[in-house]
Amino acid sequence: MAPEWFVYMIRTARGALYTGITTDVERRFGEHQAGAPKGARSLRGKGPLTLVFQAPAGDRSRASRLEWHIKRWPRPRKEALARGQLSLPDDV
Repeated sequence: MAPEWFVYMIRTARGALYTGITTDVERRFGEHQAGAPKGARSLRGKGPLTLVFQAPAGDRSRASRLEWHIKRWPRPRKEALARGQLSLPDDV
């Protein structure tokens, strides 16, 4: 059975939002917090980091599509998702 994929968002100390996908949110967040070598380069030195959103996304293909869409959203829409005021789109 294929693993379940998740989409997640992390807030940096300066308030920027980073969006990613993984099969293990806790492990991936730990990698980002630890920095190199497995954490995203764009998050290095930007801590402390806060996990502000995570949701199951189905398979890797759908998770990648959701990530792509979220990364193109305007900041207010991303913030609404992080606050739980917006749901992930079903049609992605």
